[in-house]
Amino acid sequence: MDILHLVDRLETLITQSRMIPLTVYRLVDDDRALELIDQMRISIPEEVRKAKRIHQERDRVVAQAHEESSRLVALAREEAGGLIQRDTVAEAAERRAETIIERAQGDARTIKLGADEYVVQVLSALEEDLLRTMTVVRNGLEKLEAERLRISEKGAEVGEPDQDEGGAE
Repeated sequence: MDILHLVDRLETLITQSRMIPLTVYRLVDDDRALELIDQMRISIPEEVRKAKRIHQERDRVVAQAHEESSRLVALAREEAGGLIQRDTVAEAAERRAETIIERAQGDARTIKLGADEYVVQVLSALEEDLLRTMTVVRNGLEKLEAERLRISEKGAEVGEPDQDEGGAE
């Protein structure tokens, strides 16, 4: 039986009991009152057991919630550590990549400058060779022209016929 119901019945028993005239006392049926008290004694341990079970269940739920929160915190810390480590690795890789790119760009500039210098040297040497060749060609042409002129002046002095006229009659 519910303890509160038994308390209500005891209260009703007392309030419905007759008052002793000219006093604050009441006449209570002691058999009924003792019977209700006995039922309370039987009922109270059951109520206490229910309360203990409820309290234990509450403790179990709180412990489970605490364990779950600890697990979630540990998981969050582990994940945060992984993210930090990945960020650190990514930052290091990014810095390394930037260093490699800068070095490659520097090497490319050096190679390009060297190649440009080499091309200038080769083209300058080629220009000198071409100028010498042009000088040789001009000298050769001038010599040939001078020789032709000398031959044609000699032929005009001697009065030799042109080869076209005297060759085949």
